[in-house]
Amino acid sequence: MHSSLQLMADYPAVFISVVFVISLLVGSFLNVVIYRLPVMMERRWKAEIDEYLLSQNNTPQAHASQAPHVNTSTPETFNLVKPDSTCPKCQHKIRAWENIPVISWLALGGKCSQCKSPIPIRYPLVELATGLLSALVAWHFGFGLAAVAAVIATWLLVAMTFIDLDTMLLPDQLTLSLLWLGLLLSINGPFVSPQDALIGAAVGYLSLWSIYWVFKLLTGKEGMGYGDFKLLAALGAWVGWQHLPVVILLSSLVGAVVGITLLTIQGKDKSQPIPFGPYLAAAGWLTLMYGDWLVTQYWDWMLA
Repeated sequence: MHSSLQLMADYPAVFISVVFVISLLVGSFLNVVIYRLPVMMERRWKAEIDEYLLSQNNTPQAHASQAPHVNTSTPETFNLVKPDSTCPKCQHKIRAWENIPVISWLALGGKCSQCKSPIPIRYPLVELATGLLSALVAWHFGFGLAAVAAVIATWLLVAMTFIDLDTMLLPDQLTLSLLWLGLLLSINGPFVSPQDALIGAAVGYLSLWSIYWVFKLLTGKEGMGYGDFKLLAALGAWVGWQHLPVVILLSSLVGAVVGITLLTIQGKDKSQPIPFGPYLAAAGWLTLMYGDWLVTQYWDWMLA
């Protein structure tokens, strides 16, 4: 183990290659997380509703004719491990050689080996994006704690980006994991001090929380979800309160450009909600990587 670590420390290309390969594998797992975690959340919510209705049925005031229907059947096991991955059309169980990141998709021609149904290209793209972004992190920070931590943050941000795009949800399991990891890492200060991380988390949450309530009081509508507050709080723990304006400015700029583009090209309804999490995730990742450079470029442009 020591010799392997020393090899990666002495040869950056080896470290970057190892991170790339591992991240490809993680990207394959993230495809599972992106699909299954929202389903797991929905099933848990339904189970909680059923439990509440069942408790209401058991109260003395409940009358048999008025009792709501409660689903008491035992649900099948569904988590990030089980059931095994299968083709959604023919239920063919995905074998190990068919699940090699990127390579299997190319070897199969983007189709199921049994029924020849198309396999969405998004699966290998998620794997490849996870590998390339993680490799860039490894190259940028070099061998050490900062790189390992930033790679894990990258994995979490990739998962949150696609879940939010698909479902308009940002699961607490991911946002809070990123938040607590950022706060704990600040103890040894690879990115920011504990004080800057704590203030960054608080300011990140409260800034969007305040905007949410001001917008709701003025319009009666909800402009964003609580998951966005938690994600910005998590990013604040990683980049510190000083760089939060960069995250907010970048995410708002990109979100506005993309939103206007979608309205223009696809003719989407102006009232249709657009997920903000992907823009926060992208802005947070860029700020973690190039925050100081971005701030310098901004002030040079302002003072020019």
